[in-house]
Amino acid sequence: MILLLSIIVIACFSMVIIALFRERTDFLTYSVLAMFIAVVATFIFLPKAITVEGLILAIEWEVVFFLIAVFTIVEVLEDKRIFEELALRITNKFHTNTRKFFWVMCLISTLCAAFIEDISVAVIFIPMIIHTCNKMHINPTPFLLGTTICINLAATLTPFGSSQNILISAEFDLTTTWFILNLGLYFVISTLVTLLLLDYFVLRKSLKRIWLPHCTINEEPYEQNYIQTHELTIMEEHIDKRVYNKNMAALFVFIILLFIIPNILFVGVFAALMFVLINPRKDGSGKKRPSISYYFTKIDYKLVFFFICLFILVFCMELNGTIRLLEDIIISFSINDLFIMCLFILIATSLLSGLLDNVPITVIFIPIITVMIAELGFQATPLLIAFILGINLGGNFLPQGAACDMLTLEISKKNHIHDMNYNKLLKIGGLFALLHVLIGIIYLWFYIYVIL
Repeated sequence: MILLLSIIVIACFSMVIIALFRERTDFLTYSVLAMFIAVVATFIFLPKAITVEGLILAIEWEVVFFLIAVFTIVEVLEDKRIFEELALRITNKFHTNTRKFFWVMCLISTLCAAFIEDISVAVIFIPMIIHTCNKMHINPTPFLLGTTICINLAATLTPFGSSQNILISAEFDLTTTWFILNLGLYFVISTLVTLLLLDYFVLRKSLKRIWLPHCTINEEPYEQNYIQTHELTIMEEHIDKRVYNKNMAALFVFIILLFIIPNILFVGVFAALMFVLINPRKDGSGKKRPSISYYFTKIDYKLVFFFICLFILVFCMELNGTIRLLEDIIISFSINDLFIMCLFILIATSLLSGLLDNVPITVIFIPIITVMIAELGFQATPLLIAFILGINLGGNFLPQGAACDMLTLEISKKNHIHDMNYNKLLKIGGLFALLHVLIGIIYLWFYIYVIL
């Protein structure tokens, strides 16, 4: 009976993963369906093991509310066009120097991706890059590659750099300071190596060729005054300076608080309220008032409900013994060497997240990592470094493994940047993903045998 239940729940979990790979499928519909089937099946076979209270407690509410808080902040910043203004200022200052423009745009977009969702960064910076490169009559492909590949590295820098990081940091109480101290060096090395190699092998080569802008809008000739990409109109005029300054100041306070206060939920809710209060909106009477409800209506809650479904699915897998079986398989390898175990975690999570969606793999591996630390006695920090690197970097081997990669390809296609295509991103992005994993292995060896 338990075996049949395990098969049903694993099939439900597989349904979620398959739905994530089908672009035209509403993955949330199948996630809710899979959760419902798994809960009903568990109740039928194990009626005393599952309760409403147990299901509620199985959800990581800290993660859920922190996601809502962060999404609210992002909606405020996007509504006020703060990051577009930042991109515009960078463009205006460095557009006359190709190499400086390449480095500054890649670095700033990467740092932004460490604090806001990678798709939001791509939506803001990718059209701006195409727009500026066409003005400069240079090939935008090296800039698009640099920004896209480095955005993927940003997830290793902060506990909220990716959805999987939020899950891991909430489970193991990892702070922003922990990430900076333990993964900051890796981030700096891998980012600099990536940009140096792209500069030398891709950017320099493209500058030797004459580039004829062929960006069009709805098959009409490109115009100097504007370009519309992915339903986004690129700004040509600056926003109000006071609005920009106060939001950048609030963003700075948010970042500082993340270092000072270890509770990310408290900081997230406080920061969301702060951004809403300093950005009042006009109501029906024409008066400006803070309105958090307005931004709540703008948030895309699909990821929030998807996480809830995953938490409950994994809870069902714990009840029927599937998670324990996976833990026993890991333990049966009898690996006593810390570096070998870290290497195993890094490679296993990289391969799995390269083939499957990162978030479900993260949810599955969290209890396994917990067992390694609590029962097998492995040091927590090296294992968590390997886990975070593997789960974040593995998805970059294939373009469809990273949402910002696919968005970059979509925007490039709409703007007729034929040099930036799937095959090129697969080849170059895959090589850099492999390089990042190799740097991760070297970094782990250095951390374990030199730093510890």
